[in-house]
Amino acid sequence: MDWKVDEEFKNFMGNPSIEAAIKLEKKRADRKLKQLDRERSDNPLIGFFNNLVRDNLSRERERLEKAEETFKALDLNKLKSCFGFDTFFATDVRRFGDGGIFVGNLRKPIEEVIPKLEKKLSEAAGREVVLWFMEEKTDDITKQACVVQPKVEMDLQFESTKLSTPWGYLSAVALCVTTFGTCALTSGFFLKPDATIDDYLNNVAPLFGGFLTILAVSEIATRVTAARYGVKLSPSFLVPSTWTGCLGVMNNYESLLPNKKALFDIPVARTASAYLTSLVLTVAAFIADGSFNGGDNALYIRPQFFYNNPLLSFIQYVVGPYTDDLGNVLPYAVEGVGVPVDPLAFAGLLGMVVTSLNLLPCGRLEGGRIAQAMLGRNTATLLSFATSLLLGIGGLSGSVLCLAWGLFATFFRGGEEIPAKDEITPLGDDRLAWGCVLFLICFLTLFPNVGGTSSSYFGGPFFRGDL
Repeated sequence: MDWKVDEEFKNFMGNPSIEAAIKLEKKRADRKLKQLDRERSDNPLIGFFNNLVRDNLSRERERLEKAEETFKALDLNKLKSCFGFDTFFATDVRRFGDGGIFVGNLRKPIEEVIPKLEKKLSEAAGREVVLWFMEEKTDDITKQACVVQPKVEMDLQFESTKLSTPWGYLSAVALCVTTFGTCALTSGFFLKPDATIDDYLNNVAPLFGGFLTILAVSEIATRVTAARYGVKLSPSFLVPSTWTGCLGVMNNYESLLPNKKALFDIPVARTASAYLTSLVLTVAAFIADGSFNGGDNALYIRPQFFYNNPLLSFIQYVVGPYTDDLGNVLPYAVEGVGVPVDPLAFAGLLGMVVTSLNLLPCGRLEGGRIAQAMLGRNTATLLSFATSLLLGIGGLSGSVLCLAWGLFATFFRGGEEIPAKDEITPLGDDRLAWGCVLFLICFLTLFPNVGGTSSSYFGGPFFRGDL
């Protein structure tokens, strides 16, 4: 059979749906069964194998018939009668997958419309359906649209990408243990060769503990916020790194987001809590020491960590001018050793850098999610491409961290989130302002040397090593 002239194949390519795909598979199975019936052989061995293939195809066809009943396309004529002046007035309808898109306008507040209309449509369809309300532009005219899809198809999509499985939890635990190891390893790089266990406890433990505190607080804030919106999260996967100990935390949404506020608030909860915890740790360390000289157990950091960075250079302005010929940007620097910084304070500063990396508006990083909520899917996609391009340029210019993070963000966290059920209600000025503040902090922290973590391909981060 020539599939190029087959009508069902043309319909499927014009409007792909699970039901259409199942019909095509049934047609292929029937075609193979007929071909086997025509190719009867007197050879008993060939006949035995043909019977095995025929039995498998018959069982496959039975499974497809059962699946066809489950994934049957919705009757749009029945569904259209459910729309009206008391919910959403539909003026046009078109097929979309196994459901449809109803163009019109809302007649009541959306929080009243969604549960009422979802119930009516589910009763009319004879099964549960899922609704999305969004805006579409046609010839510079913005119209409201209600997208209706069978709930079983959305469940199947989430099931196919589900990470809340035994293997998912096992991977999360393995990455967690690895990240604890890289955090301890990174902390140990600051020790002197003849360091004792007391040196480790006094210098490294505060840095290690402070960094884990930032991760723990941000994780709790994220899960509390997600639970408030009724959003299910996958296990959290730490990203180990020998540069900073950890490059952040990632997880997936395993249920639909109710609105754009949820898409905004959940990543903001993680990044804002991480920033605040980092700031609290840094200020607490300065207060405990009573000065900015790093206290009795200071770590000596290469001054490049503070070079040419608007936010970190601001610390120089706060603690006072420095006139040493070494060119360091903080006072109390020791020639040939570095700038003394309290371990807990440095954990806070490094936590701000790692948080800023996750705030980059790229893919499904926290910054990409915030950008999608603030700017819309199309603008966020363009911004994500630009961010990936800039990270690639940074990688080609010699920064291994830019290269590694760019590859991770593009290939492991690329794409965009599934639309929220309510894409119409705006975020509001307060959330837009908070989003701008977070992106400004991200820019000031990372520009232009990735917060002191930039490095060459054959060396460690600028903040670590010989002067």
